[in-house]
Amino acid sequence: MELRRSSALRVLLGFLVLSLIASSSLGRFVVEKNSLMVTSPDKIKGKHDSAIGNFGIPQYGGSMAGTVVYPKENQKGCKSFDGFGISFQAKSGSLPTFVLVDRGDCFFALKVWNAQNAGASAVLVADDIDEALITMDSPEADGSSVKYIENITIPSAFIEKGFGETLKKAVNSGEMVNVNLDWREAVPHPDDRVEYELWTNSNDECGVKCDMLMEFVKDFKGAAQILEKGGYTQFTPHYITWYCPQAFTLSRQCKSQCINHGRYCAPDPEQDFSSGYDGKDVVQENLRQLCVFRVANETKKPWLWWDYVTDFQIRCPMKDKKYNKECADGVIKSLGLDIKKIDDCMGDPHADSENPVLKEEQDAQVGKGSRGDVTILPTLVVNNRQYRGKLEKSAVLKAICSGFEETTEPAVCLSDDVETNECLDNNGGCWLDKAANLTACKDTFRGRVCECPLVDGVQFKGDGYTKCE
Repeated sequence: MELRRSSALRVLLGFLVLSLIASSSLGRFVVEKNSLMVTSPDKIKGKHDSAIGNFGIPQYGGSMAGTVVYPKENQKGCKSFDGFGISFQAKSGSLPTFVLVDRGDCFFALKVWNAQNAGASAVLVADDIDEALITMDSPEADGSSVKYIENITIPSAFIEKGFGETLKKAVNSGEMVNVNLDWREAVPHPDDRVEYELWTNSNDECGVKCDMLMEFVKDFKGAAQILEKGGYTQFTPHYITWYCPQAFTLSRQCKSQCINHGRYCAPDPEQDFSSGYDGKDVVQENLRQLCVFRVANETKKPWLWWDYVTDFQIRCPMKDKKYNKECADGVIKSLGLDIKKIDDCMGDPHADSENPVLKEEQDAQVGKGSRGDVTILPTLVVNNRQYRGKLEKSAVLKAICSGFEETTEPAVCLSDDVETNECLDNNGGCWLDKAANLTACKDTFRGRVCECPLVDGVQFKGDGYTKCE
């Protein structure tokens, strides 16, 4: 019985994945890149693309210089470097260490974790076959991997095989190989408002990944609401749904996991069709959360979505058998939102017709312009570019802050835990009138700029460095 149920589940999940691929066939997965510049030795100087790892903390809006080291042993980085007596800790006054390791034999994230524990400041992973760049994703979080996935704090990048061979040859010949990783253009920054979206899920029983997602939502809520209330950002939540192939819409599996006659589906939370909550319960709560956002947006309070999802997770968990409409309505009522409007927005889950809200979600999953298909849950998109890295408050805030045009960043982006105020050190090298307490130094998320100040409606003129008058 268990084997048959498990087999049926695998078959249906296969259909659901194929359904997602079919619906996204006109789109594509986009590898998010950053610039990697070799600054020495002269014979290999040049700029190369690298792919941002989907774990750790990329330095969005910034750059990092370092010296490349290729270990003589444990070159794939799959074992602890301690066992080989290898340390990558940079000496005082020297550049940070960028450890180069080879692809293969273990998860990308484990390679980075082992190098980080040995003192690396960044990791470059060289491909072992000739192909286009790929995104290094984190493994499914389980008991063995969660301890290092969550604790990777350094950036990493994937590089092509040929470029990796060039770096290894230079290092092995005894030359000092210096490189610069640059994330300053990883996120477009055209104006004074950042648009970002989070592809999320209301299921709270899908394991470590769901727990990590909810922790992020709770931690980031305060910053998100400050940005939204100030008009600095436009946030939109999204939820991935799949459809059931028409030939299977009357099957037990599709009926339990889908609404609207197989059009919108989610996997069974417990992966057991005979007990607990069904996938269709998750779809309906996802739909409710979308409608909470829409109704809150109509009342000019879109930030209430953050309150709803965090309160629902606390008050209505699956484990307490409260993951239902009755509990959800209690949360909605406490936030002063109109329950009837939300119900009307959700529509009839039994209707043999499209739901316009969920249809928009399925369409939005397909990549457009510079944004690739949304295939990974969770996914964060900032100014139409998919974020890569750890889903953690300070890391995500850095990515969002890098999306503002210089000098337009809100105060939350200039706090000490997000960036360093370069104007505090020698006035950033800009013009300064100590007597009048006037400076041309303006602190921005990407660093300081020297621009003559505007004082009492009078614009000072000059180069901003040596003269303003």
